[in-house]
Amino acid sequence: MIIGYARVSSSDQSLSRQIKDLEEYGCEKIFTEKQSGKNFVDRKIYQKMREKLRFGDILVVHDLSRFGRNKQEIKDEWELLIKDEIDIVVLNMPILDTTKYKELEGVGQLLTDLTLSLLSWMVEEERTRIRTAQRQGIEIAKKQGKYKGRKRKYHVGATGRDKLIYDEIINGLTKGVSVMDIHRKTGVARSTIYEIKKDIN
Repeated sequence: MIIGYARVSSSDQSLSRQIKDLEEYGCEKIFTEKQSGKNFVDRKIYQKMREKLRFGDILVVHDLSRFGRNKQEIKDEWELLIKDEIDIVVLNMPILDTTKYKELEGVGQLLTDLTLSLLSWMVEEERTRIRTAQRQGIEIAKKQGKYKGRKRKYHVGATGRDKLIYDEIINGLTKGVSVMDIHRKTGVARSTIYEIKKDIN
């Protein structure tokens, strides 16, 4: 069976281009997911698809980054799929198509290993470049007085569950409960509780 997997990392991104390419390849079933690639445990749709993959199936993805955020994650997942005798096709890199090398196992494996190592390194380098650019942008914004920081979740104007937790923190601080005990009770990071404590003081 030919199975496609499409993923974007946030809910406001579109899956349409990936789905179109997977359909044109001939995927009989396509799993879609809007979830960060931070780790495979949190990617429930991917895990569901993984459980359905069987010997002889073909897994088709648009690009290598669907398998992870860094070189090691990509390599580990690739090797697990190959071990389970599942073929892999990466649409934007035709050389990464294990269905082509059935008769040339040695040559095909060599080409795949070399290309996979290079491209997984490129994926990792791109993520590093983006993070560096983000940090530099924040530093520039701070110097210009434009950086406001991440929007605080627990504050006096919060609503719903966030407001209840904020009130719980305030109540604890007012009664002299330690930051650690409030952290344990609410699950809120100690740094956030210290910020709130600083505000009310």
